Amino acid sequence: MHEWKYFNFVLESPDDAVARLDDVGGPRSHTNYPWGWAQAGNTPFRFYKQNAHEGGVHVPLVVHWPAGIAADQAGTLRDQFHHVNDLVPTLYEILGITPPATYRGVEQSPVTGTSMRYTLAEPDAPTRKPVQYFEMMGHRAIWVDGWKAVTRHRRGAAFDDDRWELYRVAVDRSECHDLAAAMPDKVAELVARWWEEAERHGVLPLDDRTIELFGVRVAEGTPHRPDRSYTYRPPMAPMPMQAGAAIGGRSWDLAARVERQAGDEGVLYATGTENSGCSVFVQGDRLVFDYNVFGDHHVVESTEAVPVGRSVLGVRFRRTGKQTGAATLTIDGADCGTVEVPFVMRIPSSIGPSVGRDHGSPVSDRYAAPFAFSGILERVDIRIVDSRPADASIQQVAEGRAALGSQ
Repeated sequence: MHEWKYFNFVLESPDDAVARLDDVGGPRSHTNYPWGWAQAGNTPFRFYKQNAHEGGVHVPLVVHWPAGIAADQAGTLRDQFHHVNDLVPTLYEILGITPPATYRGVEQSPVTGTSMRYTLAEPDAPTRKPVQYFEMMGHRAIWVDGWKAVTRHRRGAAFDDDRWELYRVAVDRSECHDLAAAMPDKVAELVARWWEEAERHGVLPLDDRTIELFGVRVAEGTPHRPDRSYTYRPPMAPMPMQAGAAIGGRSWDLAARVERQAGDEGVLYATGTENSGCSVFVQGDRLVFDYNVFGDHHVVESTEAVPVGRSVLGVRFRRTGKQTGAATLTIDGADCGTVEVPFVMRIPSSIGPSVGRDHGSPVSDRYAAPFAFSGILERVDIRIVDSRPADASIQQVAEGRAALGSQ
């Protein structure tokens, strides 16, 4: 019913799902379906997202460019092999851009890939793509001149023990005929080429972790500043989850600088959906925080009215134990209400935040989205205070790692 429970180590039994069959396909269910259906949906390709077989990497691409595609070519198909890393070289060629080796004094990584522009005018031209490697959580593959070597990795197993398959995907796109046993020399050639490409493109060392990597988000070179502080100034578009403030499983402070008239209300900051997430908003002249744990709402409303004029409205969220937390509302620095949170989500949602409104299905059931703030929202500041519970011990950290390893 809700895959994101899995990422928070909340097990959902079949009985739980059966009790909510009427919710399947509606806003209170998650859009993912089980692996078996994913493989069926990928027919005629093998496996699915996360794998390096065709079911995990073979996707459609639609190009719309009336000024650059001849009218008699509109609606036609192309059959050349290309990969997602070819999109940027294609756009650079179309725009006549040569990417700089340095930008603002910072050396840039080289642009990889092969431009696809030639395919627009030459529908039957052979592909100009020489080689493409794939790697995802230990699953690996390489494509060279219509040949593909691919292996499906089992987490924790030695990479040298992975069994490589061989397909002539130029004529066997569904990977039905494994030629590895009949052509071991070809397999060895392609596997050796895979290691060369992996070394060249920074794939090594190999890492077969999965869910743990969701927590590796605050680092240099990412949208997350080393000081773990975020400032948002509306109006702004909604953000993807990976770029939003990394508040999952952490203690954090939020401060929204507003100016309002009597009756002005709306969302200041919200992340997630009606299934899970949190929302900070003004309603009925009160500051409200709603922490939605898979439909279980933990809500606090300020004991004091939000003043007319300028003010700073805040939330102080603290981890208080291994799984618990507490959220305290503040108005101009003064505490004005606290709610205990029995379960702190490590990843609140796959849907990222929005500022000044709730852009998706409403996180809180106290309003209808988008419930945009009708006053003036100058900025929202979020600062991550700590990444572990206040009473975290070495034993608790070890238990957490063990839980990760068991999934």
